Amino acid sequence: MNLIWLFGAELKRGWILQRRYVVETIALMIGLTLVFCGLLVSTQNLVGPDVQLGDRLDALVVSYVLWSLSLFIMGNIAGELQQEAQTGTLEQLFLSPIRAAQLLIIRALANLAPQLVINLAILILIMAITGNWLSFSLFALPPLITVLLSAYGLSLVLGSLALLFKKVQQVLAVFQFLLFFMLMAPMETWTGPSYLLGWLLPITPSAGLLRNVISYGAPLDWILVLLALLNSALYLGLGLLLFHWAERKAKKYGGLGGY
Repeated sequence: MNLIWLFGAELKRGWILQRRYVVETIALMIGLTLVFCGLLVSTQNLVGPDVQLGDRLDALVVSYVLWSLSLFIMGNIAGELQQEAQTGTLEQLFLSPIRAAQLLIIRALANLAPQLVINLAILILIMAITGNWLSFSLFALPPLITVLLSAYGLSLVLGSLALLFKKVQQVLAVFQFLLFFMLMAPMETWTGPSYLLGWLLPITPSAGLLRNVISYGAPLDWILVLLALLNSALYLGLGLLLFHWAERKAKKYGGLGGY
C-alpha cells in the first residue's frame, strides 16, 4: 500500500514539474526534433537526393524516438542521485523506510508517463515534417516493454556510478553515443556471428523487433520476444546487483553524506 501511495505521489510530482517548467519541455522537444532533421539531411547527402529511403526512413524515425526515450530513462536515476547529492538530501533518501532502489525505480516509473507524452509529441512532429506516418499495432507493445526494461537496467548501472562518484555528466555524455549506436544498429539485417553478438547487447534486440513490426510490417515472432525479454531481464538484474553493491560501498566509506 505504501508503494502505491508513493507511486501516486511521485506521479503527481512529475506532472507538477512538467507544468512548472513547460518552456524547458517545449525547448527540449524542438531541440530533439531539429537534431533529427539534421540527421536526416546528413543521411540524404550521403546517399544522394534521388534515393528514396522508404522503409529505412520509418526505421530511422523509430530508432531515433526510442533513443530519445531511452535517454530520458537512463539519465533519470543518475540525475536524481546527483541532484540529491547537490542539495544535501542524499543521505536522507537512504534513511527512508522504503529501500532506495525501490524508491528510485518507482520515481522513474512515475516519470515515464510525462516522458511518453513528450516523446509522442516528438514523434508526431517528426512524422509531420517527413510526411511519413507510421502505423502502430498492439504487437508493438511487447518489444517496447523489453526496450523499457533494458533502459531501466542501464539507468541503474549509471545510478550506481552516480552513487559512488557523484558527478557522472561526462560518462552520461559518452553513453549517449553508445546508446545511439545500439539503437541504430540494424540487427534485424545481420547474419552469422554478428547476429548472435547482437543478442548480447542491451536494447539492440528489442529495438530490432520493434522496427520489424512498425517499419517493415513483419509479424511478431514470439520466440524472439521471449529472447529479448530474457536479454532485458538480464540487464535489469545486473543493474539491480550493481546498485546494491554501490549502495553498500557508499555506506561503508561514508559517501552518502558528502558531495
